[in-house]
Amino acid sequence: MEDHKIRYEEWLNNPVIKEEDRKELETIKNNEEEIKDRFYKDLEFGTAGLRGVIGIGTNRMNRYTVTKATQGLANYIIKNKGQDRGVAIAYDCRIMSDEFSEQTALCLNANGIKTYRFDSLRPTPELSYAVRELGCIAGIVITASHNPPEYNGYKVYWEDGAQIVEPTDKEIIAEVNDITDYSTIKTMAKEEAIQKGLYNVIGKDIDDKYIAELKKLVVNQAAIDEMQKDIKIVYTPLHGTGNLPVQRILKEIGFENVYIVKEQEEPNGKFPTVSYPNPEDEKAFTLALELAHKVDADVILANDPDADRLGVYAKDTKTGEYIAFNGNMTGNLVAEYILSQKKESGKLPENGAVIKTIVSSNLTDAIAENYNVTLFSTLTGFKNIAKIIRGFEQDNSYDCLFSYEESYGCIIGTHARDKDGIVAVMTVCEAAAYYKKQGLTLWDQMLKIYEKYGYYKEKQFSIVLKGAEGAEQIKKMMENMRKNPPKTIGKYTVKSVGDYNTQVIHHNETGEERSTNLPKSNVLYYELDNNSWCCVRPSGTEPKIKFYMGVCETSLENADKELEMLEEKIKEIAEEAK
Repeated sequence: MEDHKIRYEEWLNNPVIKEEDRKELETIKNNEEEIKDRFYKDLEFGTAGLRGVIGIGTNRMNRYTVTKATQGLANYIIKNKGQDRGVAIAYDCRIMSDEFSEQTALCLNANGIKTYRFDSLRPTPELSYAVRELGCIAGIVITASHNPPEYNGYKVYWEDGAQIVEPTDKEIIAEVNDITDYSTIKTMAKEEAIQKGLYNVIGKDIDDKYIAELKKLVVNQAAIDEMQKDIKIVYTPLHGTGNLPVQRILKEIGFENVYIVKEQEEPNGKFPTVSYPNPEDEKAFTLALELAHKVDADVILANDPDADRLGVYAKDTKTGEYIAFNGNMTGNLVAEYILSQKKESGKLPENGAVIKTIVSSNLTDAIAENYNVTLFSTLTGFKNIAKIIRGFEQDNSYDCLFSYEESYGCIIGTHARDKDGIVAVMTVCEAAAYYKKQGLTLWDQMLKIYEKYGYYKEKQFSIVLKGAEGAEQIKKMMENMRKNPPKTIGKYTVKSVGDYNTQVIHHNETGEERSTNLPKSNVLYYELDNNSWCCVRPSGTEPKIKFYMGVCETSLENADKELEMLEEKIKEIAEEAK
């Protein structure tokens, strides 16, 4: 019998599996494909912890896989003598988030570990902040971020408030994998856990402290004070966790005209008004755009369900239409704003630093150079940015002013150790007020940035390959591209190939090789001439292989044209690699 069938039978006959869950498994007994998909592997930790479709099976998010991960984490915490410091737990609006977070808390409590669970849904960045504020050994947030409604997830944070990185992640995974018998997973009654002081509820006190930290990051309060009655902001939380903290921070710093998309204001894990609750998807902005036209908004903002990402639209003065900003555009707009304001006020530190990921825009390099701040590049995943910030604080070397990644996530300052969509909303609104005072929209300002540094444009595409066969195909594609590195891509010469798996960058012209100076990762990066580039990597959280690219040209039209041609050539390379 094949492995997935054996696992399926084991779950059907395991007394630990509850009756209602066994009934769900009975409904798929004649569906070979479904059985295989649910049981061909265990859910794995990727760049964001556990993430998967909700359902019963080893490759699904359910009470068994969630508490198995928790028991493994508990064993690791106990081995590292961290049980007295406790674990902070947050959850979002998704289906089963509330239940999974409580099951997680009670599993930790049964292992003698204190928990601090939020009283209701909270943004992921607030969980990151809470871990350090409470002095916890770890934090957990139950969320699938911007994935479709059928997904949920489980992100683990360590004592510095960042998602787990090597070697901690590998060591925790080893503990999780050591659990083969579900009957060894501990739990206890909630009443007993409360009585013993193990189960603690947190809320308003942490909210107040978190909001106070954000307010410290305003760089030009005078601009807000002057424009607070004139600027119009449309905001949607996309049925997620951002609504209350965003409304609160904008009100407290002085914005008066904030319009919430009513149909998307209430938390709802089914995301009834969008097919995909992702601010990277233009369809998610349909209702917000309608409202913006109605109220003549200056800027439109949307967080994803756990409010760590931010999507932005800004008005084009010439046409009156709203222009979508991708993550790179927002990141560079904010970088230019913060650095220029700090320079103007004489508060730009000599040891200032900006951090981005290797698949983010090269425009950031030019901005950092202009303001004489040091730029650091790291692997995809905000946990890698957090690792650099931790290093700065340990050796007191750099003052991190701003960090971002192209996937719509950034953080101003270092109050949290993950991307923060709440502080991003605050700063984008502040920038909108400042530029409106100069007679500019955010889109006008973006054009000024291009004029100043060059017309940098980026894009990405993904090839989705689901299931066991898809995972194998992605592996084969990466192997084929590794074996056959191109010398040219379209009109561009490939100057160097960075293989982050071997940690070597090979320069084609000289044959010289140097280290990536980054951890091993399944990534290929092609540096092209004329400040252009492309990169390929499998997603750490979804069944897809991702291709990124960027160009720098003399006009927006040229940049769009060259980017389109580059994308076509990369698609040809991807097809050949299949």
